[in-house]
Amino acid sequence: MIIRLADFNIQSNKQPIHVPGSKSESNRLLILKALFPSIEIENISTAVDTIKLQQALFVPFDGIIDIHHAGTAMRFLTAFFAAKDGCNIILTGSGRMQERPIGILVEALKELGAQIDYTEEDGFPPLKIRGKQLMGGRVSLDPSVSSQYISALLLMAPTFQKGLDIHFKKKPTSAPYIEMSLALLKSIGVNCVFNDLNVKIESFSGALTTNKFTICSDWSSASYFYSAVALSPINTIISLSNFTPNSLQGDAQVAEIYKNFGVSTRYHNGILIIEKTNQVYPIKLELNLNQTPDLAQTIAVTCLGLGVQCYLTGLHTLKIKETDRLVALKNEIEKCNGRVEVSKDSFHLTFIDELPSEVSINTYEDHRMAMAFAPLSMKCALIIHDAMVVQKSYPNFWQDFQRIGLKWEVF
Repeated sequence: MIIRLADFNIQSNKQPIHVPGSKSESNRLLILKALFPSIEIENISTAVDTIKLQQALFVPFDGIIDIHHAGTAMRFLTAFFAAKDGCNIILTGSGRMQERPIGILVEALKELGAQIDYTEEDGFPPLKIRGKQLMGGRVSLDPSVSSQYISALLLMAPTFQKGLDIHFKKKPTSAPYIEMSLALLKSIGVNCVFNDLNVKIESFSGALTTNKFTICSDWSSASYFYSAVALSPINTIISLSNFTPNSLQGDAQVAEIYKNFGVSTRYHNGILIIEKTNQVYPIKLELNLNQTPDLAQTIAVTCLGLGVQCYLTGLHTLKIKETDRLVALKNEIEKCNGRVEVSKDSFHLTFIDELPSEVSINTYEDHRMAMAFAPLSMKCALIIHDAMVVQKSYPNFWQDFQRIGLKWEVF
């Protein structure tokens, strides 16, 4: 579906918008629930990725399982099925998913005794997996490509007879996501130890110390509201429900980052209140987003809308996401009269000319491209192609933005 966005005048909302539960927390807890069925989960994500994972976990473990675009599901299910005794499946996904590497995780699982074969190109899905009880033990891997490889192993480690001892060849990328996995494991009673280059998890077969979880709303999704407020006049206020200042999610760092754009954050009884308090911005913003790469698109578009140059680094993982996000950002921001330079791990917005009156934005089958550009419609009219790609993580995104004043129509 193609939609046109125009005349976006943000309105402070009287009733908080309910942002969906965190996809990252939901997906981890679904794996743990499949291992420990007594776990109860509230405020689970409505994202298509989470639904795909949930469906795959509760079907007979044979035949072909297609998770389409769901990257987290591909990584987590590879480890889950490999350690599931008697499982015999082919795990596959969309054309883009079959271009996204998974060799580091597969080789680590093979070191632990797993039986996994590539059915087409080595290092990439589809995978033929014959599940069995894994002994576990020690394994070394490169953690710089994706933290999801590590979390996939960590979540299954309590079922390994010898537990798991991972040695990292370099400092992990997106460490907050690893810490999230470990925090959830610890909360149910699993013994875990983590330092810069090692993580150890003991085998676990005891009673759970916690089995009820209420998932915090998704901070990655909240970032688009931060962008909208940043592009708004002073005193604009937006409120979102079910957020706390002590979130497990690394993208909660958005609250600190958006102080650069005159946006303040406060909390009241589980409500996140975002307010535009000033219009003093840096000439150039430099950030290392190694721990929060999913915020890069949002920040880049905010900078474009405010006329702030930016130099964002630590972005090497963006090249293997739903699309090559660095190239996609460059393509679309240059349509908006921004000058962009990208490398394998950086994004540099060096010059911003006057925005066009209207611009057509391609989304590259990437939900974050659609959502990151939406707030820019306060500055110029936008035509968003494949707008419903937002269903991957935030199905009600367009309706929720409509509640704060966004006007959109099917084009």
